[in-house]
Amino acid sequence: MSVDKANLCDSLLTWLQTFQVPSCDSKRDLTSGVAIAHVLHRIDPSWFNETWLGRIKEESEANWRLKVSNLKKVLQSMLEYYHDVLGQQVSDEHLPDVNLIGEMGDGTELGKLLQLVLGCAVSCEKKQEQIQQIMTLEESVQHVVMTAIQELLTKEPSLEPGSPESYGDFDYQSRKYYFLSEEAGEKEDLTQHCRDLEHQLSLGVEERLSLQTEIRSLRERLSRSDSLDASTTAITGKKLLLLQSQMEQLQEENYRLENSRDDLSVRAETLEREVADLLQRNEELTSLAHEAQALKDEMDILRHSSDRVNQLEALVDTYKRKLEDLGDLRRQVRLLEERNTVYMQRTCELEEELRRANAVRSQLDTYKRQAHELHTKHTAEAMKAEKWQFEYKNLHDKYEALLKEKERLISERDSLREANDELRCAQVQQEYLKGTGDLSDGDVTVGNLAAEILPTELKETVVRLQSENKMLCAQEETYMQKLVKVQAELEEAQRSKNTLETQNRLNLQQISELRSQVEELQKALQQQDSKNEDVSGIICALALFFLTVNRHIFHSHGSPETSYSF
Repeated sequence: MSVDKANLCDSLLTWLQTFQVPSCDSKRDLTSGVAIAHVLHRIDPSWFNETWLGRIKEESEANWRLKVSNLKKVLQSMLEYYHDVLGQQVSDEHLPDVNLIGEMGDGTELGKLLQLVLGCAVSCEKKQEQIQQIMTLEESVQHVVMTAIQELLTKEPSLEPGSPESYGDFDYQSRKYYFLSEEAGEKEDLTQHCRDLEHQLSLGVEERLSLQTEIRSLRERLSRSDSLDASTTAITGKKLLLLQSQMEQLQEENYRLENSRDDLSVRAETLEREVADLLQRNEELTSLAHEAQALKDEMDILRHSSDRVNQLEALVDTYKRKLEDLGDLRRQVRLLEERNTVYMQRTCELEEELRRANAVRSQLDTYKRQAHELHTKHTAEAMKAEKWQFEYKNLHDKYEALLKEKERLISERDSLREANDELRCAQVQQEYLKGTGDLSDGDVTVGNLAAEILPTELKETVVRLQSENKMLCAQEETYMQKLVKVQAELEEAQRSKNTLETQNRLNLQQISELRSQVEELQKALQQQDSKNEDVSGIICALALFFLTVNRHIFHSHGSPETSYSF
């Protein structure tokens, strides 16, 4: 019956957590070998003692090579425990690959390793306690754990400590354990081998002593049988022959055991010499193994240091590039410092200009007041222009009335002239008949005669009309002069009004432009927080405003003496 190693790993992790050892929360914690070592120490403290537990490095979480080293130590100690204490040999099928566990955290290989730990637990002296602890787990976990135990027990061949097969396979096992653990494991195997040989030798000596005692008892019985009666001799002859044959067999067996004892003594001496040599070699190999393990650990540390060195070299390259960038930044800083010096000078100049600008702020207030006065004057001039336009309209109406009256008088005059001409014709005809003198005198006479012939009312009417005509002509001339003067003033006022309206419109447009510029300057000041730009903007705005005021004053008064320069 086989079980899935990945599923087995999860179940055995649950079983290991019942030991309440540190760092046993997940499969990743088991890859360092520290938790497994603590569990083995709980299983058999006499074999997996504190000295052995101190060889397990607990600071191996960040280095997979140290993890592999810890796992190899744990696996080698478990194999020795199986061989020396439990008298069992672990098959190659159950041997895990600790490199995959330490480097990649392979669940299958970790399951094999935990299965060996489970075998140690259920085969040790406290196996009843361990089995009772397993029975407290969940049913599914119990089923997986029991299946793993059956698989491990059915595939592990038992091995008696003193059997000859173990001696024949001793060198192979010791080499295999050595290469698996990369440490010295030959000393314990040789010691166990010597203990097995001594046990066999003591058994052979005890058997020889028992045979010698039996021979002595048979000889005593034989000596006592000589004194017996002949009858008893005949009866006991067959037994004697049987005993003699048995004695011969026992003597042969004794000779064989003595020869075997001599051989075993020679072999024991040879084995003792070999044990001495092996112990000496074991000490050398142990020292070499410790040196090799120390070198291996140092190699792991050096590899880790090499990785760290590679990282530091990459970091140094990065710092070199940053140092080059820093050189460029320093050059840029020098350029910026030079620019900053220029900007500081420019700032000083701008501050000086700002002080001058503060000095002319009073002038700006004056210009504002003047602009306000000009605006007031412009309003008064506009009112005057409206008044003049109203007077012009009244005069124009009077003028049209006078024109109508003039036309009426002209028509009346024309009718009077016709009547006058008719009278003159009648008088001329009378005078012609009498033969008057020259034309000039005749005219005066005709006029006088016409005046005499005309009735009194007509005369009065003519005189009145003539006087009115003269008065109207005088008034017409006066009104015409006034009209011309008023028209001139009206045209001048209209021109002034148009000029002021144009100037006002230009002023409003410039004011709106100045407001937009002021808003832009405020935004630029908030965004850049630059005092230089603020001062420059204020000066530019003041210059534009002063130019505008000068232009306005110049156009309003028409005289350069009233304008101001900035």
